Amino acid sequence: MKAIDSKKIWLSSPHMGGNEQMYVKQAFDSNWVAPLGPNVNGFEDDIATYLENESYVAALSSGTAALHLGLQLLGVTHGDEVLCQSFTFAASANPITYLGAKPVFIDSEESTWNICPEQLEVAIKDRLKNGVKPKAIIAVHLYGMPYKVQEIHDIAAAYEIPVLEDSAEALGSSFFDVKCGTFGDLAILSFNGNKIITTSGGGALVAKKQEIKDKAIFLSTQARDNAPHYQHSEIGYNYRMSNIVAGIGRGQMEVLDKHIGLRRRNYEFYYTHLNQLAGISFVEEPNGYYSNRWLTTIKTSSYEVREEIRLALAAQNIESRPLWKPMHKQPVFSDCKSYVNGVSESLFEKGLCLPSGSNLEEEDLQKIVFVIKNIVQ
Repeated sequence: MKAIDSKKIWLSSPHMGGNEQMYVKQAFDSNWVAPLGPNVNGFEDDIATYLENESYVAALSSGTAALHLGLQLLGVTHGDEVLCQSFTFAASANPITYLGAKPVFIDSEESTWNICPEQLEVAIKDRLKNGVKPKAIIAVHLYGMPYKVQEIHDIAAAYEIPVLEDSAEALGSSFFDVKCGTFGDLAILSFNGNKIITTSGGGALVAKKQEIKDKAIFLSTQARDNAPHYQHSEIGYNYRMSNIVAGIGRGQMEVLDKHIGLRRRNYEFYYTHLNQLAGISFVEEPNGYYSNRWLTTIKTSSYEVREEIRLALAAQNIESRPLWKPMHKQPVFSDCKSYVNGVSESLFEKGLCLPSGSNLEEEDLQKIVFVIKNIVQ
């Protein structure tokens, strides 16, 4: 098949709303070119207002930095074990190792593709039987779909293990009208360039108390003690968000709900045109779940079909991507314990992320569907 045209259709590209440059200009005009300032404070307030539920937000340099600080604030240290969803991006698991702790990977369940409550409890019981109590649980709202919030948090509460909620892909998603990013003992957000809103690079830690936010900011600004000279009683990090990129975030928050609507439009278009094809299935919203549909994903009938679709899209200058390779199958984590049921391995083998940017035109969606139909039919 010849290329339809030379225009590149990206998986998920940045989409500006219009006022980002105004906030950035204010930062330059006032010379607030630093990891503090009015945009940082305003961005944190914008997010907290959006999330509701007594949220206290610390704007940081990345979602990974937020995960690192979150684990430290939960008391994770050298030699501890942290239960982590296996079907996710490596950034969910890497910060565990920064602290000298060990990830223990938990497989997914089939309805949301997120951490499996059954496997989670099996893992907790087995670790306790072996004399080790896990220090924390990292649960991820994958591709914007909330995990089984009630079941996971009931288990965590029963065994008194805190949850670090990875909401990097789920800003704007909700579970029974409560926003993702507010369920965990701590939660994190990401504003990487491919996320539903972006600051080009950045993230946030969401806490339930002001003093936890204050501690996160202290650690993220090199843990400088309150003294006229430079004095440090704790190890700190250079993790604070700058006033310039926070200005981009302020503009992006103004169009967040619009972007969610457009991402959900993409999903509905794909679902309408592809769901009836043999061997193509979607992850649908259970009752009470609301996904921002950050990425629309499909599961095909086989690895061969997935690859045929991916390569055909690539030949048309259309970016797609296999679903996440599970962490328990990654070479770097080959010596880590895992509790698996085969779900995430099957999803990786057969699943594909489709272009899902909020700046896609209907013509783009039609081209993508055309290519996929030619393969599957």
